[in-house]
Amino acid sequence: MNLTLRLRLLPNGTQTAKLLAVMERFNEAATFAAQVAFEAKVYSQPSIHKLAYRAIRDRFGLSAQLAVRAIGKAVETFRRDKTVGPVFKSRGAVTYDERILSFKGLDKVSLTTLDGREVIAMVFGEYQGARFDRIKGQVDLVYHAGQFHLYATIKVPEDPGIEIRGFLGVDLGIVNLATDSDGNVYTGEPVEKTRQRNHGARRSFQKTGTKSAKRRLKKIAKREAHFRRNENHVISKRLVALAKDTDRGIGLEDLKHIRDRITVRAKDRAKHSGWAFGQLLAFVTYKATLAGVPVLTVDARNTSRTCNVCGDCEKSNRKNQAEFLCKHCGHSENADRNAARNIRDRATLRWPDLAAGVDPRLKPSGNLVASPRL
Repeated sequence: MNLTLRLRLLPNGTQTAKLLAVMERFNEAATFAAQVAFEAKVYSQPSIHKLAYRAIRDRFGLSAQLAVRAIGKAVETFRRDKTVGPVFKSRGAVTYDERILSFKGLDKVSLTTLDGREVIAMVFGEYQGARFDRIKGQVDLVYHAGQFHLYATIKVPEDPGIEIRGFLGVDLGIVNLATDSDGNVYTGEPVEKTRQRNHGARRSFQKTGTKSAKRRLKKIAKREAHFRRNENHVISKRLVALAKDTDRGIGLEDLKHIRDRITVRAKDRAKHSGWAFGQLLAFVTYKATLAGVPVLTVDARNTSRTCNVCGDCEKSNRKNQAEFLCKHCGHSENADRNAARNIRDRATLRWPDLAAGVDPRLKPSGNLVASPRL
């Protein structure tokens, strides 16, 4: 499985200027290569190289391999769309490879610039460090919000896979971000506290509308996004660990209609619109794949109003946000847990070795979403 590592660079003032200079010149060269190719109606790497390489070397002062990589950036764009000649952002990503980038131990990297090589300090977390030796191929230099990062792809071996004896269903919500079919609740409380703490400052800056206020708003948004990402990592890690330790796969709801399906009160709207549900499920999926835990997505429509005991599906079964009370059989439990158990059963139905053990009354009619078996 391929994963992307993000490594933060710590250039000094002179190095920052050199990185920005090579970034701007690289993207100018890529735009030039794209324009030459578009006018000549040639889109392959060898054809564009023949037309543009020497001009790029002479006009933009790039090293031989940076010129090749600039042409490669144009080629990649044409693979997606040949109807327009792209113009790249002046501070767009620069693609490096092992000929123009090398790592010096665990804390420095050597990068080719317009003025030769620069050895620049870098930092990364424990997770990245443990997988550092697996970095292969191309690495992207990215500049965002005043910081430089390297994005490197690594190939991580997957566990061979466990023989499962059931599924852990996961329901997504707002009051509780996730609830599993065992009844465990994942609140995301640290993120919500941060959002509430920033609420007053955010409103004040929005009213002010100055450039300084807008910069502060961006900082707040970045901080909250960081907290959300971290909390999604924590929740996904707990879910995958629970599933693996109990020999179960994970059943997730398809996100296609989630924002329509979840009804929220006015006071919860900001929390609802701000949570990165897709990111959470992506984290669960890749962590589960690495751990050898199967993941299935199912259509979650009506899981909140369907009784997990008798299968009755009535809107009135959902008393309120937190309570489920079946009008048919009288079954009562936490509404999110009931929904998670319905998701568990729908996932089980899609796993041939387990489907025979599910009560046929609970089989949903024609509303399952196809998903690849991991």
